[in-house]
Amino acid sequence: MKTTTLKEIAATLGISITTVSKALKNYKDVSPKTKKAVMDLAEQLNFTPNSFAVNLRTKESKTIGLIIPEVVHHFFSNIIQGVIEEADKNGYMVIILQSNESLELEKKQVNLLLNKRVDGILMSLSNESNYENHFKNIISNGIPFVQFDKISKLIPSSKVIINDQKASSEAVQHLINIGCKKIAHIRGPENPQNAIDRFLGYKKTLDKNGIPFDSKLVYTCQSVTFDEGLEFAKQIVNDHPDVDGIFAVTDLVAVGVLSYLNENNIAVPGQIALVGFSNWFMSQVIKPKLSTVDQPSYEMGATAFNLLLEEIICRKEGKEFKPRTIELNTSVIVRESSLKKS
Repeated sequence: MKTTTLKEIAATLGISITTVSKALKNYKDVSPKTKKAVMDLAEQLNFTPNSFAVNLRTKESKTIGLIIPEVVHHFFSNIIQGVIEEADKNGYMVIILQSNESLELEKKQVNLLLNKRVDGILMSLSNESNYENHFKNIISNGIPFVQFDKISKLIPSSKVIINDQKASSEAVQHLINIGCKKIAHIRGPENPQNAIDRFLGYKKTLDKNGIPFDSKLVYTCQSVTFDEGLEFAKQIVNDHPDVDGIFAVTDLVAVGVLSYLNENNIAVPGQIALVGFSNWFMSQVIKPKLSTVDQPSYEMGATAFNLLLEEIICRKEGKEFKPRTIELNTSVIVRESSLKKS
């Protein structure tokens, strides 16, 4: 199929190529009559602007990259929605990549986005991530970069986060307030900052309430899955039959815990109270309904994009941009799994 050009539209209407280009961009110095003529003919001829040529002239791709650990998780799907909707409002397309919690795949994806000359990159780090060359390449190339959720404090970029330590502290304090005396914690892997902070929140809150910390009550996930929650619940019940509260690093893990407790007729919250993290949609439909920390996922995605856009515009205008961190609020949502003990 033959591609219609600006030159052909200009020749048909007897005007300059510049006027056609301005009319298509709705410039004020082109008369309404000329704009209408150009737009009508462009539509009639199915004219599509050559975005590649435009990108060469403007040095913009109007595309950003988004790298997340997994797409299927409700938390990340909401983040994607927040990013895409804000990007669309501002004329940007989003390339979505999934690292599968793999450092090597994450490196390849960063290189891919750099080769695609995206205008900026949003990323939630994989569990294996550390401050390696692929991040240094983003920074040294002057590519606007925003981390969100799972971040590294070593990487000098803007960040959108929650206060994981404070959020987990409030979750554990809730368990103590309802009467729990011995609380186990199923934590995330040792590398991601959010898993570290959720563990620290747990540990400090026990200490604040005069409850001795016992490392044997801490179980570490490698992949943060339903199956790990199921298996650790079994270990907790067998190894520590007097445990009366469990704080899980995510709702997915907590649902695994709840599944084991239900299958083995262990009353929740009567014998063991349970709190998860993220407010996954499943937390409201399982029985008993799961208490959890509400993590503003959609807001995180939208905020991350707008912070990235701020840096893109700043760099485009030749202004200095100082990375900044935006902290979003969280709250504990109390449901059936942690109602006050009688």
